[in-house]
Amino acid sequence: MTAQRTEAGARGGPPLALINARLLDPASDTDQIGGIVISEGRIAEIGPQLARAGAAAGIEAIDCAQACLAPGLVDMRVQLREPGEEHKETFATASAAAAAGGVTTMVALPNTKPVVDDAALVESIARRARETSRVRIFTYAAVTRGMAGSEMTEFGLLAAAGALGFTDGLHPVASSQVMRRALMYASTFDKVIIQHPEDPTLGGNGGMNAGEIATRLGLPSIPPLAEVMQVERDLRLAQMTNGRLHIPHVSTGAAINAIRRAKARGGKVTCDTAPHYFALNEIAVGDYRTFAKVSPPLRSEIDRRAVIDGLKDGTIDCIASDHAPQDQEAKRLPFAQAAAGMIGLETLLCISLDLVHNKHLSLLEMLRKMTIAPAAILGLPYGKLAKNAPADVMLFDPERAWKIQEKDFRSKSKNSPFDGRPVEGRVLRTWIAGRPAFALVS
Repeated sequence: MTAQRTEAGARGGPPLALINARLLDPASDTDQIGGIVISEGRIAEIGPQLARAGAAAGIEAIDCAQACLAPGLVDMRVQLREPGEEHKETFATASAAAAAGGVTTMVALPNTKPVVDDAALVESIARRARETSRVRIFTYAAVTRGMAGSEMTEFGLLAAAGALGFTDGLHPVASSQVMRRALMYASTFDKVIIQHPEDPTLGGNGGMNAGEIATRLGLPSIPPLAEVMQVERDLRLAQMTNGRLHIPHVSTGAAINAIRRAKARGGKVTCDTAPHYFALNEIAVGDYRTFAKVSPPLRSEIDRRAVIDGLKDGTIDCIASDHAPQDQEAKRLPFAQAAAGMIGLETLLCISLDLVHNKHLSLLEMLRKMTIAPAAILGLPYGKLAKNAPADVMLFDPERAWKIQEKDFRSKSKNSPFDGRPVEGRVLRTWIAGRPAFALVS
């Protein structure tokens, strides 16, 4: 942590009161004016009695002016690039971006160089994160050695070292036999398997959604069928093994329908999506705009609306940033050769707030998908405002208008299709374990 141990509210420091705030806690369905007292890095007191100058004498108090005080966001899908590609992102730059976006906990994919496929690397990441990060960083471990899809990793050792789940990142486990064994093995440690939803034989070298626009642009494409075929297979394997399956960044109505049916059957399946799948469609590719090249690709308008419907009816459990930093050399290439991915930590909240402004979700419903829901899936004690809970909180104004601009990004990479987009909703301050991690300079 970069903050000093003597700061108010932090462990070893004096208490800190955040008063006159709109308390938003999805875990308890709380939406009321009040405040919290932070002591020793935890929430010592919470409630409406702190609506005004309710803190005890001698306690430093910050008047929140009825801005929204909520649990810090838990981002369950982030590519950090460290180790191996520090020219794209580091723990330090990613954590600065996360804190500015209200993200207090993030979980990294194992697709680094080297791949996180042994216990020593999991421990190394935890140690490095403690030394350099403003926010909490956890990691997944690979399902297979080198994410090659054949030899399984040592789940027990990796889980004991701190891996929160297992995934081969953007490489789906193609072998049904390996996937079946992975689901069975992970269930013995109560860990989840996260599987990229794309049949690699159908996806091939495609870079955007198959359809009229891809045909007009003359680009190799990925049919929406590639997503649902992979999802359907994995849902069947999860049912067979009674294993826990999480499907990330779902982007098609067909896949969402398949997950909806599996949940109705009582399957142990959860899923998430990313803001670009409900805020953008394939038109964003425009004239070969590589910043809009992501994996899975941006889909049709019909699929975009299906994602919103999945969020509304609860089929989609979580919203993750899908933060995937790429440098200029990886993006300033012909569309077919450009790397996929966009940054998302700093825009996660403001783009997701569109769901609230457009009356698709309530504020609590939206926050639930980025706080207590991902925390519960991963077995983390974060994402809630409650007495004795870790004091990982953010203060934000859901109505504050501003424009996303590349020059303001704290991420080392700048690859965002949202550059120049007017939005409403901005993080004002972020605290991690009572320590200030971000404060907006206006």
